[in-house]
Amino acid sequence: MSRKRNLLIGATFLAVLAGLAVAQGIFARAAAQAAGTVMAPRFEVDPTWPKPLPNGWQLGQTIGVSVDANDHVWIVHRANPDAVEDAKTNGTGLCCSAGDPIMEFDQAGTLLRHWGGKDDPGGKYQWPSSNHGIWIDHKGNVWIGGNGGGDGHILKFTQDGKFIMQVGKKGVQQDSLSKEHFYMVAKVHVYPKTNEVFVADGYGNKRVAVIDADTGAFKRIWGAYGNPPDDMLNLGAYTPGGPLAKGFRGPVHCAEPSNDGIVYVCDRTNDRVQWFTLEGKFLGEVQVMPDSRSDGSTWDVDFSKDAAQKYLFLADGRNQKVHIFDRKSMVELTNFGTGGHYPGQWYSLHSIALDSKGNLYTTETYQGRRVQKFTYKGLAPVTRKDQGTVWPTSTGQ
Repeated sequence: MSRKRNLLIGATFLAVLAGLAVAQGIFARAAAQAAGTVMAPRFEVDPTWPKPLPNGWQLGQTIGVSVDANDHVWIVHRANPDAVEDAKTNGTGLCCSAGDPIMEFDQAGTLLRHWGGKDDPGGKYQWPSSNHGIWIDHKGNVWIGGNGGGDGHILKFTQDGKFIMQVGKKGVQQDSLSKEHFYMVAKVHVYPKTNEVFVADGYGNKRVAVIDADTGAFKRIWGAYGNPPDDMLNLGAYTPGGPLAKGFRGPVHCAEPSNDGIVYVCDRTNDRVQWFTLEGKFLGEVQVMPDSRSDGSTWDVDFSKDAAQKYLFLADGRNQKVHIFDRKSMVELTNFGTGGHYPGQWYSLHSIALDSKGNLYTTETYQGRRVQKFTYKGLAPVTRKDQGTVWPTSTGQ
């Protein structure tokens, strides 16, 4: 009896201590905010997510991620293994083979639906030469683009892979003024309030294009600073410290509307983000790590899940970081990430998306070839600008 009483007392004591620790954390955050300390979202990588793929599948260059209304995570990747990675398929070994390009994961990291990769046998649609970017809209539909040579279209499917609509066509060339087709699209984003698709168009064209999400009808286009796009504009090579380019140098890698109707556009190799009204009126711009050359620093953006979307997250695939901005001022508060192949690191960070809980998901292209989850740990005081690899603290490492 005495032993049970001691165990009960011990358990109660531990519960009180845990409660005090939680309260202390809450009070500490409240005190930091009251004192004017800069606060920002904090994340830790989840090295157990996702679960291993079945069938000996491996991911190719993983060039898109989106989260649906059920907090299921969707990715698109290029099924482009080399001879070693495709050993199971070509009969030279047991591992591995390429999985379907569209994949859906639940919150536990289990693979659910997977499909895509081929033209429709009846000719209803053409799969892109190089699928690129994915978006799950407010009605549950799946959209993808394509940035391969001649890819001038985007596709819309149900979540089971049933074809709904193709806008544009393959076999076209650059024409940033066209209202018939795109050219090498990077990504699409469907804005529920207007039922419009904002197309980052992209690798060939240098513009934002807006179409109706139901009919596919073109509604408006714009280039840098809200001007008409000009394919004849010769920008030359990007020079750090030089005058800001009058046009999108591209690729135009994202066009993301916020809840309050501001469209953030990634002008990747100009190392900048420009933002506009929904109608394309220029509002502002910021450069991010402007000494970055080659493939540039501004790859993708997403927003925090509070109603005001206070924070903007920017994927930087040149410097392997996620930059966290105060969206109102567009001042960077902090960043996390480093280059590498271990959990919490990136080799060519490509795309980002957040779920309803604030967890952040990333994909990697080139030889990165994976999707990772970063668990949201709440707001915390910013103690340093560069956080490095956000390894889980619970491991004691």
